Amino acid sequence: MKQTKLYLKDKMIQASLGMFAGVDEVGVGPLAGPVIAAAVVFDFRKKIFLSRVKQGWIHEINDSKKLTHEKREHLLKFIIKHALTFGIGKSSVTEIDQINILQSRLIAMKRAIENLGKKPQIVLIDGNRSIPDLQIQQRLIVRGDEKVFSIAAASILAKVTRDNILKNLHKQFPQYGFDKHKGYGTQFHFEMIQKYGPSEVHRKSFEPIKSMIAQG
Repeated sequence: MKQTKLYLKDKMIQASLGMFAGVDEVGVGPLAGPVIAAAVVFDFRKKIFLSRVKQGWIHEINDSKKLTHEKREHLLKFIIKHALTFGIGKSSVTEIDQINILQSRLIAMKRAIENLGKKPQIVLIDGNRSIPDLQIQQRLIVRGDEKVFSIAAASILAKVTRDNILKNLHKQFPQYGFDKHKGYGTQFHFEMIQKYGPSEVHRKSFEPIKSMIAQG
C-alpha cells in the first residue's frame, strides 16, 4: 500500500466520522523501560493536506518499525508541526510488574488520549483490545500502523519518545547498553544482565529476569 493512500484514507475517515485521533504504543516486548503510547490528531481540512504541491513527509509516514532512526526523527518534526494536537502516555516498569504488560499497554494509551489538548470525537486504536473506561468512542484496527496515517504518525511519536527515554536511562546504567538496544532482549543485553544483575528499570516480571531473581 502506498503511503499516499494512507493519507487519503484518513481524509475520508474524518469526513465520515469527524475529528479523530490515531493511537499506538511501543515497548511491549523489551526487558527494560516503560511502555510509551501516543495519540495524534490531524485536521485534514488544513491547507497543507489540500495542496497539490507535493508534501514529501506526508507520503513518507509509515509504521515506525519500517523506518530508520534518522527517518523517524525527521518525520517527527513535521508531525509535531502539523498535528492539531498530540498526547503522550506512559506506563512505568513498576506498573508493568504489578498489573502485567497487556494492561499497562492499555493504560499508556488511555493516558495519551487524556493528554490530548483537544478531545476528538473518536479514537482509532492499533490492535484488537479496547481501552477500559474510555469516555470516547473507539475503534480497533489490527495492524493499524500500516493502514491509517494518524496511527502510523502516533507510532513514530511513541517510538522516538521511548528511544529518548532509554538513551537517558543509559546515562544512569551505561553497563547495559540501553542506548543501542533500547531495552530489547539482544544477546549483549542478556549477557550484561547475567553479569551485573537486573537494574531498577528492568521488568522483574519478564523472563529470564524473573527466574534469575527467584534463583537468587
